[in-house]
Amino acid sequence: MSEKLLEIHDLEVIYKTGLETVYAVNKINLSLEKGKTLGLVGETGAGKTTTALAILALLPERTAHVKGEIIFDGQDLLQLKEYELREIRGEKISMIFQDPMSSLNPILTVGSQISEALTLHNDQNRSKEEIEARVEEVLEMVGIPAFRKKDYPHQFSGGMKQRVVIAIALACEPELLIADEPTTALDVTIQAQVLAMMNELRERLQTSMIMITHDLGIVAQTCDDVAVMYAGEIIEYGSAADIFTGDKHHPYTVGLFGSIPNLEVDSPRLSPIEGLMPDPTDLPKGCKFSPRCPQCMDICREVPPADYVNGGHRICCHLYNKEGTK
Repeated sequence: MSEKLLEIHDLEVIYKTGLETVYAVNKINLSLEKGKTLGLVGETGAGKTTTALAILALLPERTAHVKGEIIFDGQDLLQLKEYELREIRGEKISMIFQDPMSSLNPILTVGSQISEALTLHNDQNRSKEEIEARVEEVLEMVGIPAFRKKDYPHQFSGGMKQRVVIAIALACEPELLIADEPTTALDVTIQAQVLAMMNELRERLQTSMIMITHDLGIVAQTCDDVAVMYAGEIIEYGSAADIFTGDKHHPYTVGLFGSIPNLEVDSPRLSPIEGLMPDPTDLPKGCKFSPRCPQCMDICREVPPADYVNGGHRICCHLYNKEGTK
């Protein structure tokens, strides 16, 4: 039986300011097995990045209120002190941020930025020479010549910057890698190269991964399990086979697949999901997707749906519950 590396129970993130209250993440439940990849899919504003930042406790202290449990290797991360979290960040859990342009310090060489992570987590008491050797090894691992460790970020292309960010994240060989839309800023050719490299490194290092994306093609290529997120909730969860080949799906998931262009069908227009994501300061009373759902029923507008469960496949929708009648 596979061992759970990460378990999230009833995670809730609320941003409170003097002007408004934003319900960003609303009691989500997730789990990730060791060596597996979980895809977190959804539109912009669904709460994907907030979930990732909550795992690393990188949310703003003054405005973000976090509840629930985030169990990593048997520890509840939400109960740890800041100095304990610093020992975990970078060494056991690393994150590839969305924009490589703003993730790197422009006045430091890329080698010094990689060595910083190794120096902070120098449990093996490596010498300075050993750390430099590891920097060169990591750069070579992501396809960058070792001599370029003395170059600055502006001397690299967008794809190469993303490789440097990945090198920083993998320097300490973390148990969990969180990749927040790592290919969004890259062109299609470089996207394919970066994804292939990440898959190869994951298999070589046996690293578990959370892949945050809105691209279902990337999910199909890299993920073992998939969680579809909408308005701060997990509305469908299952294996990649459940999501891509299953018979039953949440209407939002159906809409996501319908938005993908089919090269075998001559269609004058794409089929987007009508409407917009609800305002997180004023969420709908019942199902959060009900204002946009083509199969919306009266009960959907008033009552939050319960999960329909079939093995490991969960769908949060009234269509598959007994009380959901048209």
